[in-house]
Amino acid sequence: MHPAIDHLLAQPFGSLPELIALQATHQPQHTAVILGEQRISYAALRVGMDRVAASLQREGLGPGDVLAICAGTSIEYVMAYFGALRAGVAVAPLAPSATAEHLSAMLKNSGARLVLRDRAVALQWPLHADSSLRCVALDDSPEAGELWSDWLATDERAPAPITPAPDWPFNVIYSSGTTGVPKGIVQSWAMRWAHVRRALANGYGPQAISLCATPLYSNTTLVAALPTLALGGTLVLMGKFDAAQYLHLAVQHGATHTMLVPVQYLRLMACPSFNDTDLSRLQHKFCTSAPFSAKLKAEVLQRWPGRLIEYYGLTEGGVRCELHCHDFPHKLHTVGRPGEGADLRFINDQGQQIPTGELGEIVGQSAGMMTGYYNLPEKTREAEWFDAQGKRFIRSGDVGRMDEDGFIVLGDRMKDMIITGGFNVYPCDIEDVLTQHPDVYECAVVGAPSEQWGETPVAFVVPRADTQPEAQALREWLNGRVGKTQRVADVRLVGFLPRSEIGKVLKRQLREQYVQMTANTP
Repeated sequence: MHPAIDHLLAQPFGSLPELIALQATHQPQHTAVILGEQRISYAALRVGMDRVAASLQREGLGPGDVLAICAGTSIEYVMAYFGALRAGVAVAPLAPSATAEHLSAMLKNSGARLVLRDRAVALQWPLHADSSLRCVALDDSPEAGELWSDWLATDERAPAPITPAPDWPFNVIYSSGTTGVPKGIVQSWAMRWAHVRRALANGYGPQAISLCATPLYSNTTLVAALPTLALGGTLVLMGKFDAAQYLHLAVQHGATHTMLVPVQYLRLMACPSFNDTDLSRLQHKFCTSAPFSAKLKAEVLQRWPGRLIEYYGLTEGGVRCELHCHDFPHKLHTVGRPGEGADLRFINDQGQQIPTGELGEIVGQSAGMMTGYYNLPEKTREAEWFDAQGKRFIRSGDVGRMDEDGFIVLGDRMKDMIITGGFNVYPCDIEDVLTQHPDVYECAVVGAPSEQWGETPVAFVVPRADTQPEAQALREWLNGRVGKTQRVADVRLVGFLPRSEIGKVLKRQLREQYVQMTANTP
């Protein structure tokens, strides 16, 4: 990279828009973003970024304000994101898949006076007339609001400069909202700068071609997309994941890096064209956002040579682990060791720290930690834990322990833990056994109401293609291999597991589905 870029990256804090500007100066024609047949250079990205920033400043938006974006993946989305940052405006990327009720609640919480959206979003999220809120159509669809092409500044004047501070809000990432109204997680400029600097160790730079197949509103995408562009690489986006299309794009563009969620690795391993696809250039593979089974990690290592790194952490930050699967194939049942600079502790139900090695809730402290939940001070306090010296940690809500080698063995989300007959049962322990059956493609275990035990485990199973297992036979096979309290009361065969757009199994939905099923059973 150019010495000016290296100098900026050596600083403890810096600006991502400034890095984009430097990339545009020193490699103006280098391709920054590819989406389908569209591609833009760093010079064009800088021009677009500045035009967005100037437009926002014309609207009176600046540091302390929030821009909401709710739309599908597009080049304009990327420009809008960096343009907002160029003006010092925090971005609130909202999930188009959320309900209209949740979208309205997120918009209200963010305090955004301007929302960028597209036609598909406008049709399922009609906004009532509000003089304080403006809608701009990213796809130039009249149904979505003022046309992007009309709203975007056309003059050549540079936007007014800003000098970001480390604690400024960079973006407000809303949680998935599977158990209520999503909370806005405020990530600071310092937190994102830490992400970019960490990416240098993983081969990101001008030669990197990073293939991202998750939505732009997702933090999963952002932890790969933002460093790719800040460090001068090429970002290849997919509007919607399809395994065969992913493989085609990887070869077509010579992808070197990719960030995927576990279910996408699962789909790729099952894709008929996988074994015939040359992925030798794609040496840097990352995974996050959902449980990544040891069995699937092992299959990826065997069939897809190169580095495979699993990240375990929170959008809220604090808790951060890395498992370099290719270096520690005997530790695939773990999520790795705490990342550099991360301090992980374990606490009991009373919030007291417990000795290393014992099972407890994981809390963490690191350079990348949220400021808090946006406009929700009480929820912020619930997410924090302080040690005896007053050091601030973020609570994960996950149960785990540290093994004798310093690797973290993960249990379940505390809310997913099943209490049956007074015993704590972790669904992941049962799922690990069940996935070993040759006819099981994937599965999920949840707690169902039980008059006798309070709760009892039940399993949902997606069979492998070309198999026809019997539910009762699967139940007997499983129950012969788990502890007495882990035995499942029922196995249900299903065609798929309900998931969020980034691949998390919606266990609450499965629990509700099971209650409905059994209520209708005579």
